[in-house]
Amino acid sequence: MKKFQFRSVVALANSKLSIKFAAVLLSASTLISALLGIFRDRLLNSLYLDTYPTGIDAYTAAFTVPDFMFFILTSGALAVSFIPVFNQRLASGNKKSAWELSTSVLNLFAFVTLVASILIMIFADPLIRYVVGPGLDESGTILAINMMRVIAINPFLFSIATVLSSMQQAVGRFVFYSLAPALYNVGILIGITFFTGGINLFGIQFFEGGIMGVALGVVFGAVLQVIVSLIGLFGLGFDYEFKIYWKNHGFRSVLKLLPARSLDQGIDYVSGIVNTNLSSRMGAGALRSYQQANTLHTMPVNLIGVAISTAFFPKMTEETGEGNIEEFNDTFRKALRMIVWISLPVSAIAYFGRGYVVNFIKNGGDPVIASVLGALVLAIFAQSVFHIASRGFYARQDTKTPFIISVIAIGLSMIFSVLFTKWGFGPDGLGWAQSLGAVIEMFLLLGILNKRSKNKLFDKTFWSAFVRMLLATLVTGVTAYIMTKLLPLMATDNSFFVTFPKFLVISLVSGAVYLAASYLMDLEEVAPIFKWLSKALFRNVTDKKD
Repeated sequence: MKKFQFRSVVALANSKLSIKFAAVLLSASTLISALLGIFRDRLLNSLYLDTYPTGIDAYTAAFTVPDFMFFILTSGALAVSFIPVFNQRLASGNKKSAWELSTSVLNLFAFVTLVASILIMIFADPLIRYVVGPGLDESGTILAINMMRVIAINPFLFSIATVLSSMQQAVGRFVFYSLAPALYNVGILIGITFFTGGINLFGIQFFEGGIMGVALGVVFGAVLQVIVSLIGLFGLGFDYEFKIYWKNHGFRSVLKLLPARSLDQGIDYVSGIVNTNLSSRMGAGALRSYQQANTLHTMPVNLIGVAISTAFFPKMTEETGEGNIEEFNDTFRKALRMIVWISLPVSAIAYFGRGYVVNFIKNGGDPVIASVLGALVLAIFAQSVFHIASRGFYARQDTKTPFIISVIAIGLSMIFSVLFTKWGFGPDGLGWAQSLGAVIEMFLLLGILNKRSKNKLFDKTFWSAFVRMLLATLVTGVTAYIMTKLLPLMATDNSFFVTFPKFLVISLVSGAVYLAASYLMDLEEVAPIFKWLSKALFRNVTDKKD
């Protein structure tokens, strides 16, 4: 009976979702993952940022190369090249080719990333000393090397989970796909809470503990991702074989599309490596401060840009595959407007409330993290838009154009980083460099996409709505500024339970003003919210009458 109930629940969770529901689910799961991430960073910072800055810098540096290998070999590169081709096979009824494609991609990427993981373990020493952490002292360097060797297995585990989740994403299954990031953070939290105290089983000491336990938690989180991705395959009919079908046309198509997107991912992450290298030279704790601000700014990007564009992407690929260009343009505009409408006020509130946000991850806040976060606010908006803009190209199976644009934009960003560092801007300069690069990339992507659509992508209606969104955001920014003066951060605000209510009030009031301004300016994006509120209020009135 229990087995039957489990299968029923899994089958229900694996049912195909509508775009709206998928977008809501992905945003909600991203929010949960972000909250877990905040809790994770809060624990780490409270334990190590002030008392052991060398150790927390070493932990942060240890991630850099394993993450780089995952991003350049798999990550979003696989999803945007695999899903359009996989969908074409399913749409044409050729399931045999689709499963051959899937098993080939899974086996190839598992092998390639396993080799990469082994190489990282072997060359961890020079990678830390000369590439990502040249500014660390000797104790920090040794610790970072050991931690990198533990975390090095992650590209292999992540690649397996990514292929499996990409299959689910392609057919509109998002439940287990959406759970993976949260479980990854759960694994790290377990590492912080339990593994740092050592691992003792049956009286045998397997591990002494310390900050190295956090690295073990990172690997445990990756294992949890693989497990939940496997559950998401239930009922899909995936026919796995330990084989690579080199002659499969779909597999060959993916391999042709993959290099440009992989290099695009790689050049983006190279910028992160450069910034890690530069920040490691700015004194103990600077590397961690920059990374923390960077993590905070990516949370709304993932919540808005990644979640919404991921939900819309399968539909965009279907429309381009069927040759419905007008429908594709409509879908793209709808997704872009939604992302712009949400990301603009979030960026404004994040700027004025950055001090409160930093308090969430470190008691009493941190002026360096808050300052860098302020410099990254422009990137919140630009990178949110980037995710839907780049998918506009990927849906057309064009991965080369976004890559070329990224080379230009990220190249400029790295030049800005070096110059701003030389000019003494410190970690703030790294944030401004990243924001400038993101804005340039956004404009180039949208401009070229519009030109290829014969200037039909952005009509007068779109530009009119965009101007009204800017005006509504201006009002929201003024409101957020006033609210921060009415509810200022105090020197005694050293608790999450003191800071969070203030930030919540600031956000709610500013958000309400934005909704009201959007309504008065007749923006269609706000209509569903007011419709839902009307139904809720009407239902309450009806219940009272009854």
